[in-house]
Amino acid sequence: MSESKAHGKFIVIEGIEGAGKSSAIKVVEEFLTQQQITFENTREPGGTPLAEKLRTLVKEPCDETVTPECELLLMYASRSQLLANKILPALQSGKWVVGDRHDLSSRAYQGGGRKFDDKVIDTIANITLNGFKPNFTLYLDIEPELGLSRAQARGDLDRIEQEKIEFFHRVRNKYLQLATNDDTIFIVDASQAMNKVHDDIKQLLNKHCVGSDLGS
Repeated sequence: MSESKAHGKFIVIEGIEGAGKSSAIKVVEEFLTQQQITFENTREPGGTPLAEKLRTLVKEPCDETVTPECELLLMYASRSQLLANKILPALQSGKWVVGDRHDLSSRAYQGGGRKFDDKVIDTIANITLNGFKPNFTLYLDIEPELGLSRAQARGDLDRIEQEKIEFFHRVRNKYLQLATNDDTIFIVDASQAMNKVHDDIKQLLNKHCVGSDLGS
């Protein structure tokens, strides 16, 4: 997507289960509201009627084994629908978009967790996303043991959340690898007290979204 001042911006919040994405999203929403920036919300997988049906297939426990290949393709099928039918139209109308996960999740979960080669994911992403990427990503980093204990405390775990702890260590390691090699991804220590996490997010937003290229 070509950039212009008429276009909105895409902010994404990422992290493993229990990292605090929901509360972080509220902080971002409050920030944009204070800046009088109009925005829409998305979540992945999901975000459109068809994409939500795909979300159910991905997340709910299934009587048959869901192959890693099937999971990967369902994720990108859902993302393709969301990008074409919600994200791009919103950005092109001048709205900003706040995303609960995007492509980085597949890089971490299917790439790191499921051990798919980067080149395989690159090929699928190039077809479905055509080079599109967020302007700004907040990665909420937390030890998997702590994150999953938080997730378990809030209720039943979905199909992916029931993976073994080693899976989530691979996911986290991939997140950190990708974040340290991309200057549009910012790491936030999500193991801190919630008010400190929120303060860190606000500082990053103020530094990179106000009076910067992102906010122009």
